[in-house]
Amino acid sequence: MSSQKSDIQIARAAKIKPIKDILKKIKIPDNHLAFSPMGRHIAKLNLNYISSLKEKKSNLILVTAITPTPAGEGKTTTSVGLNDGLNKIGKQSIVCLREPSLGPSFGMKGGAAGGGYAQVIPMEQINLHFTGDFHAITSAHNLLSALIDNHIYWGNELNIDPKNITWKRVVDLNDRALRSIKINLGKLKNNIPRDDGYDITVASEVMAIFCLSNNLQDLEKKIGNITVAYSKENKPIYARDLKAQGPMTVLLKDAIRPNAVQTLENNPAIIHGGPFANIAHGCNSILATKTALKLSDYVITEAGFGADLGAEKFLNIKCREAGIQPDCVVIVATIRALKMHGGVDKNNLKQENLEALKKGLPNLERHIKNIKKFGLEIIVAINHFTSDTDKEIEIIKKFCSSLSVKVSLCTHWSKGGKGAIDLANNVVKICKNNKKGNFKHLYSNETPILKKIETIAKELYGADKVEFNDEAKKKITEIEKAGFKKFPVCIAKTQYSFSIDPKLKGAPSGHTLQVREVILSSGAKFIVVICGSIMTMPGLPKEPASNNIKLNNKEEIEGLF
Repeated sequence: MSSQKSDIQIARAAKIKPIKDILKKIKIPDNHLAFSPMGRHIAKLNLNYISSLKEKKSNLILVTAITPTPAGEGKTTTSVGLNDGLNKIGKQSIVCLREPSLGPSFGMKGGAAGGGYAQVIPMEQINLHFTGDFHAITSAHNLLSALIDNHIYWGNELNIDPKNITWKRVVDLNDRALRSIKINLGKLKNNIPRDDGYDITVASEVMAIFCLSNNLQDLEKKIGNITVAYSKENKPIYARDLKAQGPMTVLLKDAIRPNAVQTLENNPAIIHGGPFANIAHGCNSILATKTALKLSDYVITEAGFGADLGAEKFLNIKCREAGIQPDCVVIVATIRALKMHGGVDKNNLKQENLEALKKGLPNLERHIKNIKKFGLEIIVAINHFTSDTDKEIEIIKKFCSSLSVKVSLCTHWSKGGKGAIDLANNVVKICKNNKKGNFKHLYSNETPILKKIETIAKELYGADKVEFNDEAKKKITEIEKAGFKKFPVCIAKTQYSFSIDPKLKGAPSGHTLQVREVILSSGAKFIVVICGSIMTMPGLPKEPASNNIKLNNKEEIEGLF
């Protein structure tokens, strides 16, 4: 997978069209009632127009991937390529993606707008401030933090226990120094110094609520239900007790409208919301997905990181809340990544290594078998690199055939939609023959919380057992007694392994899932289960991506993926 041009150079050279022309392709009228332009190439779809759209019979395709490695898998690239491929064969299609976070853009991962000739544009804006949605979510979240401390300062009528405030602050950057802080250290009369901390914005419950709300009224209600603290009598304090839901919704009133952009091939894309899948639920907004389903015959959406994280949460959390289900699941794999799971060092991936590839295939196999447990049809997309050999490709094809799973070799990175036509045709066939009645969640609403966690750990991760510390067990008991037993669970763990040890590649089994902390997200309506050493505020690597990002003498951005 080599090219003379970088992703940003390819994106900059694209023949980008006015957004009104892109929206005409999906029959959105060119008037201010339907959408609001944010410049020439980005628009926000208006909520009144969205609510006026009628339901139609559409096909939803979920794109997920094998366990990620530093070799790269290309899930977003494949989502964009498949969208262009479907449009190439005459199908009306929209791709729905998450918005990139500034944290990874300046940290280790880089941008998240696809790559090569399968990108969404304008790439630079999408990867940076875009339409300001994340800034609005950050502000709404931190307004609630300010209201909590202000309430205590002015007499604390709710009798909030300063030692039992569960609501942290957030910022959309990687900053490990902010994980644990002390606040209220100034010498004001009513200041009560206390411990606090920051999470990254994409881990905010406001972000989760934003992505799991159907409209502004639903958003406001869910914000009001956020548990922010406990009183000295150990009674829950909700955001609505602080009258926070109104002003927070005001800050989000424009952000909640989905963002419309285009691919390099001028096909429609909706990008909205962006929770991480390793620490949150990893899916774009329900509003964006449902809007696309009303506007198009095929909708491609992605879920973050590997299928054990993003796809599981899409199927158990988002589908449950939205009342939707996919007609087809695409699992993206690369020969490079599978060889890494087979023990090859990143520097040696260009060399043919059939034995290492075979050793890495159990990772793909487990993801395939996991998705089948939901009763869904699967196709494997081999995201092609130029170093892939015919023998290596044939091994994966034969392996997938032995599991009765279709496979497509995809060259969308270098050829755009043309390189994903075979994948598009296979997806159409699977959707046509799909039996929606086969879909099932991994656990029921009535399943006890401990059992929900154990089911995911054993059924999907290959764990032998789950260990809970005393505090986690106590919290689960409190959550169930408070009436939240029916909530799904959102497991936060490393994305680099089925286990909690990022060094355990392939498909480890017999390991232990250690639960460190359990957090109630009563507004988002799920329970966050923090495992191992995963952090809700990431840190920067020794050589962050920001080291290479700058403006040249033409005031053009360089170094952004």
